[in-house]
Amino acid sequence: MAKRKRISKEQHYMNIARVVSLRTSCFRAQHGSIIVKNDQIISTGYTGAPRNTKDCFERNSCLRREMNIPSGQRYELCRSVHSEQNAIINAARAGVSTIGSRMYLYSVKLDENGKVVPINAFPCFICKKEIVNAGISEMACHQTDGSIKVYKTKDWAKKWQKKDLLDDMVQYGVKTVKSKVKNNINL
Repeated sequence: MAKRKRISKEQHYMNIARVVSLRTSCFRAQHGSIIVKNDQIISTGYTGAPRNTKDCFERNSCLRREMNIPSGQRYELCRSVHSEQNAIINAARAGVSTIGSRMYLYSVKLDENGKVVPINAFPCFICKKEIVNAGISEMACHQTDGSIKVYKTKDWAKKWQKKDLLDDMVQYGVKTVKSKVKNNINL
């Protein structure tokens, strides 16, 4: 009998996040998230329009693409809710606590023709703050080489206590420049 090797639980959960990402209704990317607590999936989420509204597929348009807005900018003009946000929202709708859980994120970008472009998954800055506030302990992100990089959310918060939130080197790759203009307001 041939020996068969089981995949790890981490890979199992990431594979589920990948399948969840296929439900995405975004022209620019596919993101899927799952939240696992006590070795049980408690919630899933994919990038898509809010419930009972038209998504980009139904409209056959992407406002951000039409406006030539680069990826990662002007999220307020996007019709979609991010997969991480939807996973947190879905847990709340079901009355399930996310405190002490781990979130898995699978992401790929899509070019103008819909061709998949591998990327290292990582939450945007808005989602990152929500993940911390939701009490999620760890963030497992799929990497282009197939590995999974795990971040401890308490480390994000500790770093933000010492530095400004916007000095996040993981998120932005550069530190913000502190303003040299003094406050000249007379009271």
